[in-house]
Amino acid sequence: MTELVLLLVVVVTALAFDFTNGFHDTANAMATSIATKALKPRTAVALAAVLNLVGAFLSVQVALTVTNDILRIQDDDGAPVEGLAGVPILEILLAGLVGAILWNLATWLFGLPSSSSHAMFGGLIGAALVAIGTSGVKWDGVVEDIVIPAFVAPFVAMVVAAAAIWCVLRIVASVPRGTREQGFRWGQIGTASLVALSHGTNDAQKTMGVITLALIGYGSWTDLEAIPVWVKISCALAIASGTYLGGWRVIRTMGKGLVELTPPQGMAAEASSAAIILTSSHLGMALSTTQVATGSIMGTGLGTRGSTVRWSLAGRMAAAWIITLPAAGLTGAGCWLLMTAIGGVAGVLVVFGLLVVLSGAVWARAQRAKVDPANVNEDWDGELAPASARPEGGRP
Repeated sequence: MTELVLLLVVVVTALAFDFTNGFHDTANAMATSIATKALKPRTAVALAAVLNLVGAFLSVQVALTVTNDILRIQDDDGAPVEGLAGVPILEILLAGLVGAILWNLATWLFGLPSSSSHAMFGGLIGAALVAIGTSGVKWDGVVEDIVIPAFVAPFVAMVVAAAAIWCVLRIVASVPRGTREQGFRWGQIGTASLVALSHGTNDAQKTMGVITLALIGYGSWTDLEAIPVWVKISCALAIASGTYLGGWRVIRTMGKGLVELTPPQGMAAEASSAAIILTSSHLGMALSTTQVATGSIMGTGLGTRGSTVRWSLAGRMAAAWIITLPAAGLTGAGCWLLMTAIGGVAGVLVVFGLLVVLSGAVWARAQRAKVDPANVNEDWDGELAPASARPEGGRP
């Protein structure tokens, strides 16, 4: 009975993480379309929610990466690795997920588009290290699937988006501005939809992988190459629900803070992000969609004459990216130590209760300076000129 209770708590917590992933990362797909007014805020998040839901069913490669390439808890036959018999898989997953959720909420409170993916991986790795030791982590998988993409993806996205906007603006230079802007707004709807779809193929699957790991730890699932259907459905619904809630604080930062976007820039950023994320999903790479989307937005600023990149904000975001893995890892490790110090079901419920209390506190604090559809597009403290103040929307 104790193991069943723990499994249920882990599944609920995993779906809660998936929900926070949805509203934290809505900005990846829709911040640019909202900022340029290609889509109304509520319409944008509703469209993103539907496409996140659809995208979650299109692939399982990223989910299998999470299941097989991060934690070393069993061999290819489903038996515990030698020396790791009795590994408390469910407790590790719970502690790691709590660490990831708390980091997601903290960065959301400050409007920082940090990586939900890295928060989850950091939490799991931190909990595994204190529970098992270094032998419990597949370091080659961590380096290949997490660390290297974390450093490479933002720069690749930046270069691709800068080249895209540079080419596009020259191709349409002779088109009247009104016609051009209207066409790009329609184009943004299509490219934003692709980003939302690709987000579903990548991020929803990470939680699928975690829940599948929990089922393996409980002993009710053994197939390392498949994901249970009910897990796919529940994760798809959770991330879609979170997306519909709309992470307005992060949307504002990405849409108005980094670069004052024009429709051409918005379309170039979204097209670049979609191409990179869909490619990574096909290859099974658990890429940070936040880093890709942010790099793409910055790239359009660099590739457009007269556009301004707010480097001070970009620096704070980069700092958040760097500390996400260790911060979530420390939180996950702390949750594990607290859980085991109390012991049994009581320890599990205390950690889960702590998550509920701290989440409520963060939400209450956010309401003091609320960001919602009514003010998400307000000027960024006057530090960047609105797009309408730049001649020809920054056209070279």
